[in-house]
Amino acid sequence: MSLRITEIHRVLKQTGCFYLHCDPTSSHYLKLVLDAVFCSRGGNFINEVAWCYDLGGRVSKKAYGRRHDILFFYSKSDEYTFNYEAVLLPWDEKGKAKFRHVDDEGRRYRLIGRFLKDSPIKGHRDVSPEWEEKHPELVQRYYMKEGKAAVDFWNISPINQVSPERLGYPTQKPEALLERVILASSNKGDTILDAYCGCGTSVAVAERLNRKWIGIDITYQSISLVLRRLEDTFNKPVLDRIVTDGIPRDMASAIALAHKNDDRLRKEFEKWAVLTYTNNRAIINEKKGADAGVDGRAYFKVGRTDNAKIIFQVKSGSVGRGDIAKLRGDMAREKAAMAVLITLEKPSTPMLNEAKGVGKFKHDDMGRDYDRISIVPIDEIVEHGKHLEIPMSLEVLKAAQRADSEQQMDWVLGE
Repeated sequence: MSLRITEIHRVLKQTGCFYLHCDPTSSHYLKLVLDAVFCSRGGNFINEVAWCYDLGGRVSKKAYGRRHDILFFYSKSDEYTFNYEAVLLPWDEKGKAKFRHVDDEGRRYRLIGRFLKDSPIKGHRDVSPEWEEKHPELVQRYYMKEGKAAVDFWNISPINQVSPERLGYPTQKPEALLERVILASSNKGDTILDAYCGCGTSVAVAERLNRKWIGIDITYQSISLVLRRLEDTFNKPVLDRIVTDGIPRDMASAIALAHKNDDRLRKEFEKWAVLTYTNNRAIINEKKGADAGVDGRAYFKVGRTDNAKIIFQVKSGSVGRGDIAKLRGDMAREKAAMAVLITLEKPSTPMLNEAKGVGKFKHDDMGRDYDRISIVPIDEIVEHGKHLEIPMSLEVLKAAQRADSEQQMDWVLGE
């Protein structure tokens, strides 16, 4: 963490802010690192924020229930952004009731005593308009703002099982948490860097709040999820403005990824191939150990209520006719309607003939037939942009929802 924080400090703008999220088991160690990196170089420790929540966390009969995480807030210099009014909190009814007076312009206010020596009105004691009229020097008006000041403990609910934000990512944070951070410590047009962006909550919030952004993660599955999230939230044209780096763009970089010595990185080649070919709509097989010949799965609509399955297998080494026969067996075991073999090598004629011999899947809704087993060379993906043509279940559902929404809008406008 020392090396990572030092590097982030190096690229941070002189007027920039830095937030680090952790849990209480490591916060005291990380604060020492942060103080050493920031405070020794002209920066400042600004706040330790407790993110409090009612759900989740650990419960024990031998300890207090754990219901908060820590956010450390640092600046790189004395000149930094903090938009106080952008993160005001809404008043509760008890707070609103204190502002019981209204001026001629309709603004609500309360009357409190000044902190003056020997004053008969103690400071912060509410007084009447008569006191203000008779002793204006002893009384001050405190007008009700749009909200009350944010403090260093934030009651923000985590992502629960039924939240519409939920993407299934294990460390997903609520958008409300990142929104408060971004609103407070940046302005429109500023750049937000999340060096461990996961499922892209900070990226999505930054996009919504008109900030520039950079998201970094080590796995293509995360990058795929971020791209899908942005497309689902802001529609497909948003992807035209996004620059991706570090993922295969041509055959040379695809081969380099496939031939990495580290087994974890070879798995990244499989993830990249499946997710790129399916427009980030497939589900990656995360089972440890043998994958039973299945690297990913996707589903498509058949009729009004049924789903059919497609399985994917990725081969970065030599392939032959026997791989098709094995894939056919995997289809039967998985009860899949179709299968796709993505291969780094060019398929041989016997392989292609074996795949053709499996037959076609007749898709009545689409009005066309699909090969039950397809062989897709990697070069067709990276050099020609080939993608899975059959719409996934999620896309079909979204299209139906959009059509239903447009129909309702037409009805309202017509009335």
